[in-house]
Amino acid sequence: MLPNPTLDQLQVFVAVAEAGSFSAAARRLNRAQSVVSYTIANLEAQLQLALFDRSARNPVLTAAGRGILEDARRMMADLDTLRARASSLTQGLEAEVHLGVSVLVPEHVTVDVLRRFQETFPNVALRLTTGSPFRVIDMVHKGQLSLGIGGQSPRDLEDVASERIGLSFMAAMAAPDHALAKAGRRLLLADVREETQIVVADDTGVTGNNDFNVFSRRAWRVSDMGTKRQLLIAGLGWGGMPLSVVAHDITEGRLVQLDVEPYEPIDMPVEAQWPRALPPGPAGRWLLEQYRQSLSHCPTSLGTALQKMAPADTAPQDAAAVLLAGE
Repeated sequence: MLPNPTLDQLQVFVAVAEAGSFSAAARRLNRAQSVVSYTIANLEAQLQLALFDRSARNPVLTAAGRGILEDARRMMADLDTLRARASSLTQGLEAEVHLGVSVLVPEHVTVDVLRRFQETFPNVALRLTTGSPFRVIDMVHKGQLSLGIGGQSPRDLEDVASERIGLSFMAAMAAPDHALAKAGRRLLLADVREETQIVVADDTGVTGNNDFNVFSRRAWRVSDMGTKRQLLIAGLGWGGMPLSVVAHDITEGRLVQLDVEPYEPIDMPVEAQWPRALPPGPAGRWLLEQYRQSLSHCPTSLGTALQKMAPADTAPQDAAAVLLAGE
């Protein structure tokens, strides 16, 4: 078996290839030219390959040398990443952040925050989970997330710390060709009682498996908000949806907001949550603050938002969608 090249040999090889000569590489590395030549000769002997053609005045990479150069550069880049990560860890920076974001948070907010995160913490790995507020708080409770951005956490979860950082809105929705949408009036409890209501089931037990705002005798329970949205668009029922999730569906006519007497639009707090025994590190705290700043631009109540933002000829549901989508 051939001996493995050392990182020093690869560094010298890259320097010669980039500098164009042994003497220039020696100056760059602050070494004697003879040491550089000897290092390259040893590397070629170990690989049993001629990396440079020395027939000309300056060494020229051979075909084999060009191929090895890309591998050497990649290994040098990996080494730089390792050094940067080690330096970050000595300063208390997390090696990885496990972030959970619920569907209550508009997608464009998360994309913008994570774009800035990548620029600010290039050496911190990220693991992102999205889903229902139930799932996010359950994962925080189980210690599976460094930071959760979700709904309001139950107060009896003593091992979870939380902080309110924003507000979302939940309203009743249906497809425009659904019988409830065609009624053209305020809907009473009797109107929705016999219509199928699509509900996201809490399979985590966070809510104690209690039903909230379920008014229909016929309820379909699904596992996630994405499935619920698709069923609503297909006209298979009605149900509450975060406006941040269905904003484009409303403005593009796939869903309409229903005026249901027992189902008033709900103001839903958005909280940052983390394990109380393991508070977020520098990168996690940065994410929390960025979400706080981004969500602070949302209105404090749905009614106020519509009054301030809706033009006279704009339907309330359209104004809410445009506002909450940040467009």
